[in-house]
Amino acid sequence: MHPTDEGESDPRAWCAAIALAFLALTLFRLDIPSKVYFDEVHYVEAARRLLALTPFNREHPLFAKEVLAAAIALFGDRPLVWRVPSALFGSFGLYAFGRLVWHVSRRRAATLFAMLLLATNFTWFVQSRIAMLDIFAASLAIVGLWQFAAALDGKPQRLRLAAAGMAMGLAMASKWNAVPIAMLPGLAFLALRLRGDERVSMVTLAEAFVWLGLLPLAVYWLTFTPAFFYHNDPHLAHPLGFIAQHEKMIAMQDSVIRHHTYQSVWWQWLGNIRPIWYLYEATDGAQRGVLLLGNPLTMLVGLSALLWCGWMALARKRADAVVVVVCFTAALALWPVSGKPVQFYYHYLLPGAFLAGALALALDAGWRRGGRWRQATLAVLVASFAMFAWFWPILSAAPLEGGRNAFIEWMWLDSWR
Repeated sequence: MHPTDEGESDPRAWCAAIALAFLALTLFRLDIPSKVYFDEVHYVEAARRLLALTPFNREHPLFAKEVLAAAIALFGDRPLVWRVPSALFGSFGLYAFGRLVWHVSRRRAATLFAMLLLATNFTWFVQSRIAMLDIFAASLAIVGLWQFAAALDGKPQRLRLAAAGMAMGLAMASKWNAVPIAMLPGLAFLALRLRGDERVSMVTLAEAFVWLGLLPLAVYWLTFTPAFFYHNDPHLAHPLGFIAQHEKMIAMQDSVIRHHTYQSVWWQWLGNIRPIWYLYEATDGAQRGVLLLGNPLTMLVGLSALLWCGWMALARKRADAVVVVVCFTAALALWPVSGKPVQFYYHYLLPGAFLAGALALALDAGWRRGGRWRQATLAVLVASFAMFAWFWPILSAAPLEGGRNAFIEWMWLDSWR
């Protein structure tokens, strides 16, 4: 599991501090715009309809919408309440990402670098400030990986494996994007068991199948419980209703074929070519914008780091490098073969997180070499923060000066418009 055994101290407290700082940043001006924007129009309404036990937005599973509905029921139907769950899940997902990197690498610097890079990669921040489903699925998938890695790292195995299974079930129940990642713990356990790895010797294959196979599916199924009580069209009212509902979900996913201004494909995500304007209008007393774009530096440098990790995985047998490469590939591979006709840059949220992990491992290697390599590492981190600060106004719906053309100074490529 670990490329080194140097007795480095666990930076758990620093991980928590970074996650809390990120949460504070996401909560700042979170109630602006003071109305639904972009895909909130679908998911906030779905939460409201869920409270009324009427079906809506049936092409996606229910869990994330159940969280939004619970928030509205408890604290009222207003913008801050819609978005706080995303901020909380995004911040916890960031913490989980740091814990995952720690357990697979045992490298203190790599752990902290990974969290800082993910916090400033733009997409994680933007999705943590909008009432959409993606941050729930991505964060819970990373929680599941963290719990599985912790189980292999000597923590209470059964409890951690059960936690991994539950998290993966909830991730899939938020959005199907998480399905490829949800399969990885079970496949990894099987591979390790076949190799005779001692870390999985305490749990039988049958028991692991329960925790990592059956439990996620059971949790996923349970999240559909409110549908039993729909006032009209109770799609789980009979034994085959669950299957029929999923057939309907697949058909609805594939039925969206109308061209969208901001649609894109996977290779454009890699190149950070086609972002999405979630908001650009005069609202709340000023011209404001929210652009879902990847950090122009780290999203591109991260691709080189991913290739480096691939080489380290093959040549040096580094398990931490294997993890980020496999997770990135699994999270991205769904989209080139997906039957979904219209795709968007927010589908790159989870692959982009693992890209940050790859870059963190590469920067950690430079940090350990010292000298100019350490200076270069610091330069990349500082530049990542500088990019985040420069693009802050159109990541956070800040007031913009210049009227309708205020966005131009950030439009480095025509395809970003």
